Amino acid sequence: MKNRVYIGLGSNCGFKQENLAIARNKITELEGTRIIKSSSLYLTAPWGRTEQDDFINQVIEIETALEPLALLQDLQKIEIKMGRQRQEKWGPRIIDLDILLFGDEVLDFPELKVPHPLMRQRLFVLVPLQEVNAELIFPDDGAKIKEVLIRVLAREGNKKIKRV
Repeated sequence: MKNRVYIGLGSNCGFKQENLAIARNKITELEGTRIIKSSSLYLTAPWGRTEQDDFINQVIEIETALEPLALLQDLQKIEIKMGRQRQEKWGPRIIDLDILLFGDEVLDFPELKVPHPLMRQRLFVLVPLQEVNAELIFPDDGAKIKEVLIRVLAREGNKKIKRV
């Protein structure tokens, strides 16, 4: 069975746009996986630890035969092969790959929580996610992406994100 999955991509080290392109290519090499749709690239201020370079972020929608934990492991392998080192929380990174949504599933594993627990606070996820699927409904509470995005924009404004 094929699952529709949304993945957030981000990079703030080296050649950021190239890093995202390499990661997308590696994702398409995963068994039974193809990219359905990609958002535009967005330049975004860092979140969490703000004393670092800006990020380039993107969201992709994929179709995959992989189960959630297998996909997570494969994405982490891509990060490691690309040079990601997890030295500090929310620190600089060559590539970051996050499973945002996995079909209509709500998952609560120690290593994977879906929907991604912080995605509703992050414009760098919500803006490209809405671009990929403007009719998206979150599986855990039935909230519509448009409603969530409106609330976050009202709280933060959109100064922290712009299309590249």
